[in-house]
Amino acid sequence: MEEKKVKEFVKKRYGEMAEQGASCCSSCDTTSSLAELGKKIGYTDEDLQNVPEASNMGLGCGNPVAFAALKEGDTVLDLGSGGGIDVFLAAKRVGPTGKAIGVDMTEAMVTKAKATAEKYGYDNVEFRLGEIENLPLEDNSVDIIISNCVVNLALDKEKVFREAFRVLKPGGRIMISDLVTEGDLPKDVKQSFDAWAGCIAGALEKQKYIDTIRKAGFKRVKIVSEAAYDIDVQDDLKGKIISVKVEGQKKLSLPDRHP
Repeated sequence: MEEKKVKEFVKKRYGEMAEQGASCCSSCDTTSSLAELGKKIGYTDEDLQNVPEASNMGLGCGNPVAFAALKEGDTVLDLGSGGGIDVFLAAKRVGPTGKAIGVDMTEAMVTKAKATAEKYGYDNVEFRLGEIENLPLEDNSVDIIISNCVVNLALDKEKVFREAFRVLKPGGRIMISDLVTEGDLPKDVKQSFDAWAGCIAGALEKQKYIDTIRKAGFKRVKIVSEAAYDIDVQDDLKGKIISVKVEGQKKLSLPDRHP
């Protein structure tokens, strides 16, 4: 499919979600169901109580912050930050000496997240408008990169991971929550704009996903958690869509050797 058309459709769909306060799950249109959906994909009651309610939009396929081993003082980047739930969770973990940055290509999402941060007085968060294939950050500037069911929305996933590699400090890590497949998806699904926006059509086969991360330069790439993902998935795809959490590391640079 043409990248520009897919990106425009996805941006429009997520812009509508931000403005209407809706989720990509058609059955998740109340506050209580959003909370229940959050728990199904890995957030605890404590997590949901410790972030602004507006930041939980029922989006995502996991809780990367729970696996990221964040510590005080870290600078964290969230790829495709949406309403900001993972940024706000990360901000609490890294503390006032750390920083949590969210990047999203949808202006309405960035506007919503910024308003939430200002309303609740978050001083160690920042939200930037930008594409994950072309991150608005300097080289070697963040300690850890997280993402929650967003990389699958990009057609050029290798470019996404090369950008992640670029902005990570040597020794930095990624902890990505995403959807992958067991085998190939049907052609009609891959060509469906709705399936793209629903995080299904762009999902790679599991091993190809891992290989793409390695090709971008990451070492020690491995899946640390996986489970079948059946939330809002059509019947003929149930059991074929897998939610994974993948980590990888940007190798430390070796010191120059002098004779």
